[in-house]
Amino acid sequence: MKYSIKYFALFLIIFSCSKVDEGVVSENAMVVSAREEASKIGIKILKKGGNAFDAMMATELALAVSYPSAGNIGGGGFMVYRMSDGTIGALDYRERAPIKSSRDMYLDDNGNIIEGLSMIGALSIGVPGTIAGIFEAHEKFGKLEIEEIISPVIDLAKNGFVITENQQMRINENRKYFQLANKSKILFDDNFKKNDTIRNHKLAATLERIMVNGKNEFYHGETAKKLVEFINKNGGIISLEDLKIYKPIWRDPITFNYDGLKIISMSPPSSGGICINQIMTMIEPYNLKSFGHNSINYIKLLVEAERRSFADRSHFLGDPDFISIPTKMLTNKDYLENRMVDFSFEESTDSNKIGYGDILIPEANETTHYSIVDQFGNAIAVTTTLNGTFGSKLFADELGFFLNNEMDDFSSKPGFPNMYGLIGGEANKIEPKKRMLSSMSPTIVEKDGELYMTLGTPGGSTIITSVVQTILNVHEFEMTMNEAVNSPRFHHQWKPDSIRIELDYFDRDVIEGLLKSGYRLNDKGTIGRVDGILIRDDKMLEGGADKRGDDTALGF
Repeated sequence: MKYSIKYFALFLIIFSCSKVDEGVVSENAMVVSAREEASKIGIKILKKGGNAFDAMMATELALAVSYPSAGNIGGGGFMVYRMSDGTIGALDYRERAPIKSSRDMYLDDNGNIIEGLSMIGALSIGVPGTIAGIFEAHEKFGKLEIEEIISPVIDLAKNGFVITENQQMRINENRKYFQLANKSKILFDDNFKKNDTIRNHKLAATLERIMVNGKNEFYHGETAKKLVEFINKNGGIISLEDLKIYKPIWRDPITFNYDGLKIISMSPPSSGGICINQIMTMIEPYNLKSFGHNSINYIKLLVEAERRSFADRSHFLGDPDFISIPTKMLTNKDYLENRMVDFSFEESTDSNKIGYGDILIPEANETTHYSIVDQFGNAIAVTTTLNGTFGSKLFADELGFFLNNEMDDFSSKPGFPNMYGLIGGEANKIEPKKRMLSSMSPTIVEKDGELYMTLGTPGGSTIITSVVQTILNVHEFEMTMNEAVNSPRFHHQWKPDSIRIELDYFDRDVIEGLLKSGYRLNDKGTIGRVDGILIRDDKMLEGGADKRGDDTALGF
């Protein structure tokens, strides 16, 4: 994605400024999301006396309206929560494979992957989970009536949202794919410019039916019937039965300790929690502060830990309802110490010489994240997605929303990369009713038994490494949350064997040192858009809204 000169100038100023760069600070509550409209509606719900789970429903649906490239009702996601009394949990409302799906559905007669089939169009769609997820969370924890929560979102859809420069570029870049995937003109085919207003009356009508009839409207009612008919007319295989049997799942989050912190992150079918656990455990024995932030040795250490974790990810992780995941062994300190035994600061490790770990046992980039802390002390971290930008590019025009292309997150062919370059294995092969592996990593952090941070990011495979680096920025290098989310980032995922790095924002000596040690560097623009909330020592809330996007922190 290309960004304006104005944006990069602002980015550079942030990094070069020695003054403390603090984000929005509030006393009671905070919402940080990808769009100002969504954050405003979330805060409005909290001011009405709603809690984080009421605000979750409002914010998620407002993102579906105002951030249609990733916000959604045609996708899915994960939520990690911490109640004011310290109770923690996680909700999996990830999409899953249709009943009629099969392991080789994206291969030709010769066993080769049919290019694009798992990424564009109706056959790439997984059964959506977003509506089920937000209603499930509300039914368990919510306070306000559904009408009070959804009405402001319907008004937003009717009155419209204003296109930003980033959105103008995103829409223009994808218009050719809209035309490829859809049989007729859609709302987003128009040549929208910055400051234009998009009104989505069809989505408003869909949300009105959901407000009146609840989640059953999406999975059993008129909306369900229209959705299945549309998908099948376009060559998809999702059935009414797929929608009727879809259920979100409450799961135990992955928890571990790092240097006095308790990290709480998403469990499989998200790979986030396990990979974050592995990476941070592998680096914990080292004195990161002595290396210096984004120094040569700091980058080398994290890259080598990331490399080994992603190698394990490719082999061992998938849907825990279908496979046995050796979580205890993968996160065992002795195992992880052994994984790093051949690490050296002197030279790069060859990814081809690193396989998955020795354990005996029988993944868009265009995701979006929001963090909420309410006035009652409850905190949530939520990451939701269509997978690719605008998902499958297929737009259900009568219903007003895009549909995901999450089927690409399965291993279309074990050993071959998906759209993010991630190598998939047998554990993540396509099977009916199975949830696909994800990198989404909504994460909450405790310090001294108290809430300390809630954070997450979009970015496909870079989600995991962006979350790790943001936590380290605050904890190890004493940054504000705003400084932490806006700091330059880097990423390694085992294969391809290169460091993805925001090249322009690292010292020349660091770049040359990495190259001299045998590392290959790949500059593909920005990495992630982290949205987080930090509870400061004075108990005030500081919101960090990543300036790589249009993200906004609001509080009261």
